[in-house]
Amino acid sequence: MKKILLTLAVLFVAVSAQAQGWAVGGRVGSGLQAVGEYGFENGNYVEARFGMGWVSYSGLTADFTALHNWNVCTMDWTPSAGDWFFDAGAGVNVGGRENYAYVGAAGCAKLGIKFHSVPIKLSIDWTPSIGVDMAYGGYVLSRNWKNVGFNGMGLANCGVSCVYCF
Repeated sequence: MKKILLTLAVLFVAVSAQAQGWAVGGRVGSGLQAVGEYGFENGNYVEARFGMGWVSYSGLTADFTALHNWNVCTMDWTPSAGDWFFDAGAGVNVGGRENYAYVGAAGCAKLGIKFHSVPIKLSIDWTPSIGVDMAYGGYVLSRNWKNVGFNGMGLANCGVSCVYCF
C-alpha cells in the first residue's frame, strides 16, 4: 500500500510539473508534506498533500489530504511585492501506519501572498480534520485500547506552505 501511494505521489508531481495552472511545493507543520495544486480560472483550486504526519500515541504516519479551496478575498496590502489572499476549503484526510488508521473530513483556512517578481506562493494555514481513528490487530491488544476513537490530533494541524507556480 505504501509503495502504491508513493508511486501515485511521484506521478502526480511529474505530471503537474508539465502542466499550466499547476503549483508544486512543500508544507511543514504537524508533519512534512509534498503539495500539489491545480488552479481554475476563477481563482479557486484543488490541493493535494501527501507526506508524513505525527500522532502522539502512534508516531509517524502516512498522511494524505485532498481539498477544494475557494478564494475568499484578495488584499492589496503590499502592491509592489505581491497579492495577499485568504482562502478557505473543505475536503478529506486519511492516513495511518501498520495497525492504525484514521479518516475524516478536513477544512482549510489559509492566509498567504503570491509574489509578483517570482512565481512563488507562500502561506500559513490551519487544516483541521475531524473523524475517527482505528486501531486493529496486535496493536490494540498490546495497549488494551478500544478499536475506534475520535481523531483529536487532527484539530491541531497548522503549517507553512511554499509552492512554485507554473
